[in-house]
Amino acid sequence: MTKQLSPAARAVRDAVLATYADNIPKDDSLWALERASTVAALRAAADQIVIKLAGLGQESAWYLEEIATELEAQ
Repeated sequence: MTKQLSPAARAVRDAVLATYADNIPKDDSLWALERASTVAALRAAADQIVIKLAGLGQESAWYLEEIATELEAQ
C-alpha cells in the first residue's frame, strides 16, 4: 500500500476482503483484484443517491466519491 487509508476507506476495503474465506490471504494482491469493482460500486451508489433523493443526498454522494477516489489511488 502506498499511503495510509482514512478510516472510512479502510472499512470499505476490509469489508470487501472479509467476504473471502479464512484460508485465503487477505493481502495487497487480493485487493488489487477487487479494487476496480469496489470503486465502480461506490461510484454507482453515489449516482443513485443523487437520483433517488433528487439532489438532497449530494453530500453523501460526494463522501462516497471521496472514498472511491482514495481507494482507486491505492
